Amino acid sequence: MSVIQRIQEKQKWVFGTIALALILFIVQDAVMSKGKGMFSNTSTLGTINGQSIDRDEFEHKVSFYEQMNGAQRDQLIGQVWDFMVLQTAMQQQYDKLGLKVTDKELSDLLFGDNPPSWLQQAFTNPNTGVYDVNAARDQFSQMKKNASDPRVAQLYEGYLEPTIMQTLASKYQSMVSGAVYVPKWMSEKTVADNNAMAKISYIKVDYSTVSDSAIKVSDDEIAAYEKNHAKQFEQKEETRQISYVTFDAAPSKDDTTAVVNQLNQLKPEFVSTVDEKSFLTKNSSELPYYNSYISKKTIKQKVNDSLFNLNAGSTYGPYIDGNNYVLAKLVAKRLVPDSVKVRHILVATAQRDQQSGQMQRIRDDSTAKKRFDSAIVLIKAGVNFDSVCAKYSDDPGSKDQGGVIDYFPSGQMMEEFNDFAFSGKTGDTKEVQTAFGYHYIEILGQKGSDEGYKLAYLAKPIVASQETIDAANTAATQFAATSKTKDQFDANAKKLNKNQVPASDIKAADYSITGVGENRQMVKWVYESDPGTVSEPFEAGDKFVVAMVLAVNKPGLQSAYAARQSVEPILKNQKKAQQIINSKIKGTTLDEIARSSGSMVQTADSISFQAFIIPNLGNEPKILGAAFNKQLQGKVSAPIAGGSGVFVVKGESIFATASLGANAAMLREQLESRLKSQAGNSINAIRVSSDVKDYRSDFY
Repeated sequence: MSVIQRIQEKQKWVFGTIALALILFIVQDAVMSKGKGMFSNTSTLGTINGQSIDRDEFEHKVSFYEQMNGAQRDQLIGQVWDFMVLQTAMQQQYDKLGLKVTDKELSDLLFGDNPPSWLQQAFTNPNTGVYDVNAARDQFSQMKKNASDPRVAQLYEGYLEPTIMQTLASKYQSMVSGAVYVPKWMSEKTVADNNAMAKISYIKVDYSTVSDSAIKVSDDEIAAYEKNHAKQFEQKEETRQISYVTFDAAPSKDDTTAVVNQLNQLKPEFVSTVDEKSFLTKNSSELPYYNSYISKKTIKQKVNDSLFNLNAGSTYGPYIDGNNYVLAKLVAKRLVPDSVKVRHILVATAQRDQQSGQMQRIRDDSTAKKRFDSAIVLIKAGVNFDSVCAKYSDDPGSKDQGGVIDYFPSGQMMEEFNDFAFSGKTGDTKEVQTAFGYHYIEILGQKGSDEGYKLAYLAKPIVASQETIDAANTAATQFAATSKTKDQFDANAKKLNKNQVPASDIKAADYSITGVGENRQMVKWVYESDPGTVSEPFEAGDKFVVAMVLAVNKPGLQSAYAARQSVEPILKNQKKAQQIINSKIKGTTLDEIARSSGSMVQTADSISFQAFIIPNLGNEPKILGAAFNKQLQGKVSAPIAGGSGVFVVKGESIFATASLGANAAMLREQLESRLKSQAGNSINAIRVSSDVKDYRSDFY
């Protein structure tokens, strides 16, 4: 991030400990008006093992987390759905097993030796760093007396409920891991197997000796393979495949030139103005003016040397910074400290909303000024600064430290604050007004010294002109109008030298498409269209997209089209293997087979059973199995279709090393520990095995 971008970030005054009051007010009371408003008609959004998810409940949770986390609604719809599906499926398991969190357990969980982090954070004394369990217990007791307060429900949903669900999940996982048992005989056999070594002689004929173009795989063959490996290709919900081409609507060379010309036209006025802030506002600069000095050490840009060599009043550029062309003007320069330590009292008139980033009015100027003047009177009367700060200051990040803000570099504070802190000298005091309110500032210390610069940036975004956008849209529209069939789509794409981009596994409730990005409208079109249908252009970011539906995969086995990418290489190798066996594998000894296949006899020694990798061959499980097959010792195997070619193997020896790993007891512990650590996978297995009906696409 360049210094220009960092200048835009306003100093946030809200730091330090979270109070429970903040937890209670995280979301608006209106969020809790469950079942009201535009979604008042109850309807089923889906079912999990026959249990319904109500649309009103779902909407409530989406709104709740949207307010709580500031996340985008479209992103939350999928996340909240997945959460509710898993939560419902797991609760069904908990109910079957009789798992629950009792009141006593919850009390121990909240007020015991290891309380949740959110509770510790809310009730930890900022001065001592000690968690005050009694304060937490008292606060919860007060809350019980006001159970009807909607903010109590907010606290439950946002914090207590997740804590309870996490505790239930831990209990469930403990039950699963507690059932893990590895028999003694299994660990002993595993140790013996792991210590085994083998040596083989073999010949190999690579699949690459048969051309891919000579092997054809039909849809029927793919379907037959799927049927024989049904679990691998079974899908529980419908998905669709498309292919699409794009038409670029990004800024053209002419658009870029136009931005540069605009900046050059404004340069004379930019140089002559003495009111940079008004000039940049009038000309809609992407970067606001920071009317204060920033130390040379703080400015981080690729064009630093050019900026630092400017004379006051001169400019540099236009140059590219991010997605902008920028014309920089050096307004003034002077020596400034590297960092400054201050203490201050803030009587706030506004504060920044932590979710939206917008300033919110909290006190009118007149009231704030009276309060501020009262604090100043006490300071000048010699009252202890720390006590005045604790009573009057609205900056939670410093009021408990006597208003002290330890050494900070230039450019971090509001410009009025920064200007005094870095232009004054140690011991100076001043009353300063910023967008946050009234400050009384005292400079406690300054470190270092370097050139400081006051820079103004006239920045214009590099954006596509309407002509560029219209040209891309027209080209996409013409393509769509002349591509009504798959053959036409393919021919036109080839004619325009456009790559067709595949996108598969598109689900009805998706909000985005791979390569296209978020585009719910396009997903809905995919599900409203039959295979072979070509779309009108969709606008997606800086491009227009024309798509064609290729396949519909109903629940059950995937279509041959969907499975082809993964199955075709397997079937091709199977056909190549049969062709190699029929034409090249002749004879009963390795020497005879080597002559007939044009190969040579090779040796693989010191093959380890537990290594999985055979020297010079890589991962070949079938060959590894043959190497340790006692029935093949001294004998030539039948042809084996491996991963990379056809093999014929002769077992030379199987032997054991003294020890290649842990003894049986140690290995037994390791195996049990590994299996227990995988207990978390059982929760995912519950989700996958659940019968989920998703009707979200009917509503969104």
